[in-house]
Amino acid sequence: QLQVVESGGGLVQAGGSLRLSCAASGHTFSSYAMGWFRPVPGKESEFVADISRSGGTTRYADSVKGRFTISRDNSKNTVYLQMNSLKPEDTAVYSCAAALWRDTQSMGRKPDEYGYWGQGTQVTVSS
Repeated sequence: QLQVVESGGGLVQAGGSLRLSCAASGHTFSSYAMGWFRPVPGKESEFVADISRSGGTTRYADSVKGRFTISRDNSKNTVYLQMNSLKPEDTAVYSCAAALWRDTQSMGRKPDEYGYWGQGTQVTVSS
């Protein structure tokens, strides 16, 4: 069974950058599509970005497009989220999630499509 652990969160001023990491273990990492989500009060977790199993396809929420970049290194069993030009509204606990043998282009960017989740890492952006 896959396990994922996020790291890299912290406190940063608006306009700054952070790089989140999500390290996986317990199964063949390249078998999993990966996504990043953040909670929205009163709603299901908000999709931030996802990446295909090979890393060749990426998708982003409109709210982060052009500022965030998702990538993965299958040799290191790790997916990354580079966050630039951060805004106070980006403040959240960011969680990575894994979906076994899924094609991201056929997925609906919904959290219930992912079977494996980390505990999350806190990102706080001050104004």
